[in-house]
Amino acid sequence: MNILGIIPARFASTRFPGKPLHLIAGQSLIQRVIQRCQLAKSLREVIVATDDERIAEVARKFCRVEMTRADHPSGSDRIAEVASRCACDAVVNIQGDEPLIDPTVIDVVATALVGAEMSTAATPIRNVEEYDNPNVVKVVTSVAGHALYFSRRTIPFLRDHAAQSAAAQLAAFPILKHLGIYGYRRAALLRLVKFPQSPLEQAERLEQLRALEHGIPIAVVRVDYDSIGVDVPADVERVERLLANASLP
Repeated sequence: MNILGIIPARFASTRFPGKPLHLIAGQSLIQRVIQRCQLAKSLREVIVATDDERIAEVARKFCRVEMTRADHPSGSDRIAEVASRCACDAVVNIQGDEPLIDPTVIDVVATALVGAEMSTAATPIRNVEEYDNPNVVKVVTSVAGHALYFSRRTIPFLRDHAAQSAAAQLAAFPILKHLGIYGYRRAALLRLVKFPQSPLEQAERLEQLRALEHGIPIAVVRVDYDSIGVDVPADVERVERLLANASLP
């Protein structure tokens, strides 16, 4: 299967303006993400999709860049513009703020597209602080491994353990944390972005709910990996400590 890895990147960010160009241990964030993605075996090519020439200038040193419109409401809409003019079977949307992304996670999400129109990844929540954090998206799945729902609330509600601590509830049931990586068959992606933003998508501010509301099933692959994103400037120091102390593949 001909699969492209696309990294949507924008300069404007309320919490961290210019984030893709910020240096992390001497290298820009976007460079680190690109080079991690290029280690994935399933991707024919890695492309940065941006509407900002400053990001494009840096990214072109490491991979192909596709310029996009500035008015896209989500990352999926941005990569769909790129996919619409590229010859490919599928694309993987990789977050541009994860400089430590595991290439094997990209590969398993890509591999899931052999039997699915759309795919993503999840991992059991181990940190009690993430249990009821609305910035940590949860997902519940069917027996077949397809997403039933995504929410910023903690799902499912554990009725028989509701009076217990978050730690006890996590021990009683594997609450799944959604990882912000998506695989799409090209045709499914181009169909998806033609739909207007759905009510659940607007309510939760989660773009993947548009797919579920319009009947596009999402295969969820469980992985032993926890995403480490750069959301605010304070996260840079945390990532630099991990880079200094860890041996990355």
